[in-house]
Amino acid sequence: MNKNITMTISIGCVSLILTMLMFTQFKTVDETDIMAIETMRETELRSELANWKEKYDAIDKEIQERDLRISEYKNELNNDANSTKLLSDEVKEAETYLGYYDVHGEGIVITLSDLDSPVDYQQLLELVNELKNAGAEAISINGQRIVSNSYISLINSSIILIDDVKTASPYEIKAIGDKKYLESALTIKGGYIDREKVSIKIDYRVEDNIVIPKYDGEISLKYSKEYKEKEEEAN
Repeated sequence: MNKNITMTISIGCVSLILTMLMFTQFKTVDETDIMAIETMRETELRSELANWKEKYDAIDKEIQERDLRISEYKNELNNDANSTKLLSDEVKEAETYLGYYDVHGEGIVITLSDLDSPVDYQQLLELVNELKNAGAEAISINGQRIVSNSYISLINSSIILIDDVKTASPYEIKAIGDKKYLESALTIKGGYIDREKVSIKIDYRVEDNIVIPKYDGEISLKYSKEYKEKEEEAN
């Protein structure tokens, strides 16, 4: 009985981590540039629609994979050896996504530098969001890991903070993921580079082995807690 209770609690914890990951992936960029869409040719619109369909299909596939994994945990609940391995593997993967470990892999490196105007914190934030939407699995700015609760802010009208750490131009943004897809998402007509290159300098390169360090801060939930149906019924 105690083993079953322990496994049930473990499954609940892993499910919570998976939920956090899905919310992170559902972050979207700011409003769509309607003017850019209106000026696109039909072939460009078809290409853009195909890109967005691919993104949504990828998210839908991942949701199904998450649901399948949770079902596997339930099916293996009575098999201690299998359950322990499944939970251990899933926790390891979730912790990697959440920034607990150094990671490496293929991806893209973008450098933003001041040109006609200084790089704005909103330009950094927008780039991070676009990389996430393009499937980036890990992101860093000037060597600092970006995770689900990271924030980019401006103080005194000139100082950019990333999780309370001061940063300055040039900004080197590293993203691990499908390097071809990441590059395509940023270089498409009307995309990030096309929009921002008029005011700041943007350089990028794709690489086969990018290294991103682990997150140095603490990841915690301040307001969220596990939903318990019995508690709701009691109220």
